Amino acid sequence: MFVRRFLQLQIGLVLYGASLALMVEANLGLNPWSVFHQGLSQLTGLSLGLIVNAVGALVLLVWIPLRQKPGIGTICNVLLIGTSADVILWLLPPIDGLALRIAFLIGAIVLNGAATGAYIGAGLGPGPRDGLTTGVVRLTGWQVRWVRMGIEVAVLALGWVLGGVIGVGTVLYALTNGPLLQIFLPMFEIRDRPVVDAVAAP
Repeated sequence: MFVRRFLQLQIGLVLYGASLALMVEANLGLNPWSVFHQGLSQLTGLSLGLIVNAVGALVLLVWIPLRQKPGIGTICNVLLIGTSADVILWLLPPIDGLALRIAFLIGAIVLNGAATGAYIGAGLGPGPRDGLTTGVVRLTGWQVRWVRMGIEVAVLALGWVLGGVIGVGTVLYALTNGPLLQIFLPMFEIRDRPVVDAVAAP
């Protein structure tokens, strides 16, 4: 069971990075955290993927006062998403034409939903940014939707100031990410079999 969870986790994280690369190539707007990452990348001259990984590691430091405990999925998240994004960005040729950019954007958003469902469904630990949200919720008692919205609005605004791309893709991602996750998470969620069923199985 662990091997299956681990493999699903790795595939989900790599595909998440690929979805980020597709959104960058579409150049029609990124999700809030990616706007922030892109802004930092332009400010520092470091690759987008390196910034994604570095920010994830820094967010883990904030987990300490929040008393969040990372899992193996958390560590893999920090190492793989940005790396995958950089590799895919290096492999992708430049794209021209609005129709192709729109296709890249739609494909990226759907792939992101599937990838998120896969790595969360593996059940091996939340990503750094997800853990930040749940940690603040536990510490403050505020509703998760308001905490998540507050964090994402803050990083989106800061990323925009730094030069990250906000556009129709940002809005489309915000509107569809929740519904897509609701579709994909049950498809990929791995649940341990009840003891009775496991014993009765041939």
